[in-house]
Amino acid sequence: MPEGFVTMAHGGGGTRMQQLLRDLIFPALGGDLDAAEDAACLDAPDGRMAFTTDSFVVKPLFFSGGDIGKLAVCGTVNDLAMVGARPLYITLSLILEEGLPIADLEKVIVSVSGTAASAGVRVVAGDTKVVESGKADGLYVNTAGIGVIPDGVNVTIAGVGPGDSLIVNGFIGDHGIAVLKDRGAFSFDMALDSDCAPLSGLVSTMLGVGDIHALRDPTRGGLAAALKEMAGASALALEIDEEAIPVREEVNAVCEVLGLDPLYVANEGKLLAAVAAGDEEQVINAMKGHPLGADARVIGRAVSGKSGRVTLTGPLGAGRLLRMPSGEQLPRIC
Repeated sequence: MPEGFVTMAHGGGGTRMQQLLRDLIFPALGGDLDAAEDAACLDAPDGRMAFTTDSFVVKPLFFSGGDIGKLAVCGTVNDLAMVGARPLYITLSLILEEGLPIADLEKVIVSVSGTAASAGVRVVAGDTKVVESGKADGLYVNTAGIGVIPDGVNVTIAGVGPGDSLIVNGFIGDHGIAVLKDRGAFSFDMALDSDCAPLSGLVSTMLGVGDIHALRDPTRGGLAAALKEMAGASALALEIDEEAIPVREEVNAVCEVLGLDPLYVANEGKLLAAVAAGDEEQVINAMKGHPLGADARVIGRAVSGKSGRVTLTGPLGAGRLLRMPSGEQLPRIC
């Protein structure tokens, strides 16, 4: 294998692996990683803790608006934020394929570092493995995340109450269509970036002004799956105004051509919130003051009714039932 590419020796635990860690990965991620220890020893604030883990296998590794490194940090941070936690620490495990350009790995690690810094989290532990050529699509990433849940915060997907307003923070479907575009799935030009972003700051803003009962990030399965999960967990029915759901014209156009439904297309920087009745106006106003909530809007409400039912009302008043997707419309989007 020529110089400048990952080789099997980089995963062997010897000098080549130590060189990769010492020269590329550790400097990019800062001073929290200690190669001499098998585990990170961390200060834990008083209160309840949140813990999550996730794996990322997106294809391609680099896409409009992000890459697998940014995606890994955002996905982990957002999972913590959806239970109201303030993310503190994450781990980063890399499965590298032999033949991956070192320059691509460096771009990913720099992206991890920058995204973690913007989200206010520290990368404190990790692991690196190398597999044979053809076994890992270049690079897979696994993460874990720890956060602290502030006193008085009790956000759970089962916490939706009758009369709660349902809010999204912006346009849906951008991530899935951006990734599809960069795979060359359609030939026409379109300027669209993934919405990949860490949502913890926006969630903190929302918690500071209103009674937030439930949060969900509509990743795989899109907004439709998040709505169905929320309705089922809370044993309530949800009534959604189809015209209120923000979808970009470009996303709608691609979905029409390819036979997709934007409600089922993945997002990586969006949230669905259930907010106590009467608090929606101040929550929306606060969200609009944050860069990731500028297009926030109410899309429906929770009602007493058949448990788990989600009804989508169209412009002519006719309703249709949303169903949980049986599988992914677009594979390998996270």
